[in-house]
Amino acid sequence: MATLSIAEALREAIREEMRRDERVFCLGEDIDIEGGFGGAFTVTLGLSKEFGHERILDTPISEIMIAGAAVGAAMTGMIPIADVQYGDFLFCMMDQLANNAAKMTYMSGGTVKVPMVMRAPVGATTRGAQHAQSLEGFFTHIPGLKIICPSTAYDAKGLLKTAIRDNNPVVVFEHKLLYGSKGNRAEKAALSPVGEVPDEEYLIPFGEGVIRREGKDITIVANLLMVYRAMEAADILEKEGISVEVIDPRTLVPFDYELVIHSIRKTSRLMIVEEDTKRNGWGAEVAAQIAEDALYYLDAPIVRVAGYDVPVPFAPVMENYVVPSASRIAEAARKLMKS
Repeated sequence: MATLSIAEALREAIREEMRRDERVFCLGEDIDIEGGFGGAFTVTLGLSKEFGHERILDTPISEIMIAGAAVGAAMTGMIPIADVQYGDFLFCMMDQLANNAAKMTYMSGGTVKVPMVMRAPVGATTRGAQHAQSLEGFFTHIPGLKIICPSTAYDAKGLLKTAIRDNNPVVVFEHKLLYGSKGNRAEKAALSPVGEVPDEEYLIPFGEGVIRREGKDITIVANLLMVYRAMEAADILEKEGISVEVIDPRTLVPFDYELVIHSIRKTSRLMIVEEDTKRNGWGAEVAAQIAEDALYYLDAPIVRVAGYDVPVPFAPVMENYVVPSASRIAEAARKLMKS
């Protein structure tokens, strides 16, 4: 076993897959320039020393080009791992991702595969509205894309390796405050979710969530940073006699509804926590699906705790107000218990 940060675990996944399959390569802005960080958050640091710049490709600052090159390479049999410095820039790539990557297999009757991975950092980190969004909800809406959200080092490595081996386009959302990056790329208010990662190869199947904490009164489903905020809230609530079960879905497409339903059969209450804005978020879809499939297991309305429906503010005090906190989650849980 090795003890790794999420950034290190992602790097190990890429390294192992590049060794395994010569078709795998990386491309993105500043992903391994001399003296650079290894991308915006150190994930690709040092990989060119082993694989050379022909497989660790530094690109111009052109997200539309990165996506187009990745889609084209995937269609011809390569396996690109594309890196976008901030998830917000995925909007520059929407035509290639939504109209090309996601649709080519369907439009070709299955004869064309698009085995590509798009890695994107998300989350608010006092960088202002254009570098702070959580975009999961946008991309869960696009048929043909798979969406994963690793919140631990173990999951980051196992899910990324699965993504690289998938014949479909996969978008990997990674929270900036969870990388555990060091030195010049250490984030203010970052967590350090280092964890044990097996030395031997392993894969994590898509569509299998995990219970991070067992409880009997309320089920909370949360992703990325909100997993940790939910766990913090659960600690607060435990002292008040409220037992919270925390589920990390790990992948949003496909989604492990069976695990959530199994949990609410025990707790009878459901809360969904996401950093993305509340309106039309992935949490709304989960709530709707549970209402369709498992309404009668619930003793109270489903509650959603999410970012407010505003652009993420630049001022730290306002950003902290907009992004769900452990105290806001705990207060919503108290109200839910009274419902």
